[in-house]
Amino acid sequence: MGTITARRRADGSTGYTAQIRLKRDGKVVHSEAETFSSRALAKEWLSRREAALEGQRARGEPVGRRVTLGELVAWYEQRERADQPWGRSKRADLARLKAGSLKDRKVEDLSRPDFIAYVETRRAAGAGPATAGNDIIWLRSVFKAAAAVLGVPVPLAALDEAAEYLRSARVVAKSRSRDRRLTADEEKRILEHLSKRDRRGEIPMTDIVQFALLTTRRQEEITRLQWADLNRDKGTALLRDAKHPRQKIGNHRTFRMPAGAWEIIDRQPRITLEDGTEDPRVFPFNPKSIGAAFTRAVRFLGINDLHFHDLRHEATSRLFERGYSIQEVAQFSLHESWATLKRYTHLKPENVPER
Repeated sequence: MGTITARRRADGSTGYTAQIRLKRDGKVVHSEAETFSSRALAKEWLSRREAALEGQRARGEPVGRRVTLGELVAWYEQRERADQPWGRSKRADLARLKAGSLKDRKVEDLSRPDFIAYVETRRAAGAGPATAGNDIIWLRSVFKAAAAVLGVPVPLAALDEAAEYLRSARVVAKSRSRDRRLTADEEKRILEHLSKRDRRGEIPMTDIVQFALLTTRRQEEITRLQWADLNRDKGTALLRDAKHPRQKIGNHRTFRMPAGAWEIIDRQPRITLEDGTEDPRVFPFNPKSIGAAFTRAVRFLGINDLHFHDLRHEATSRLFERGYSIQEVAQFSLHESWATLKRYTHLKPENVPER
């Protein structure tokens, strides 16, 4: 099935090219070749590849099909479902893997050292342990899907061995929970700065920041809130497509709205669209624009390490400091478990009431 051909190189040395060609009905359906510095190495590669192709044929797999990592990731990207869309971070991570240093490598040839070297290179380039760890997670997802759907051989065992080493060496790790609290001085400065900017800006950032601090809502959730979702009689609102690890579309949940939040709602104007209809949203703005405006404000004020999502941490902690129980706080924040909820709860010792 394979041949080895000796060829003189430009530097005078001899190269040995091992070539495999598979024919079906007189036509070549697969061809591959590698060149080595000795006949023994070429023969070893040829034996290994012939055995692998024979194994593929025995398993009923497409014989000779060898895909690169880039091709496999591109195939996996096409499997995203409209009713279960991926998050921005997963899409970005997959795009990076598709264009990364392993993109042209044949998947079945990848080994444990390859994965370790890739992740270590990512860390050296500035990626954090959690970010680099995500690459392992998405690679595993791609490999599992390809093995199940395409029947192609994938190096899952080698990937898992690499992941075990990288975790033990602390090269990768889970994301660290943040305990950043907003100080009274920072809040005062941010709101004063934003109130001045609001006079000439389109987005009412002061109201949005205060709304987040009262309701624990994320910026994307604030911009999805609709007038029809408000129930003033019950003091609740409906959150459409609430964040969930598995179900995002159609996961509508009702949350408690504190009194101060209703005052902010009442200040929002009803927006008329170009077609004459009313915009159904209370805060009809791009969530990315809200995040960018907040980031510009804290940078201008010289406030370090503060993100818009930290307002959710702060709002949740304030609810506990006001004396609400775990079950009651969950009605505001919509956390489904105490284990998840406590990641956002960082009480100040002086604010814990004596009972």
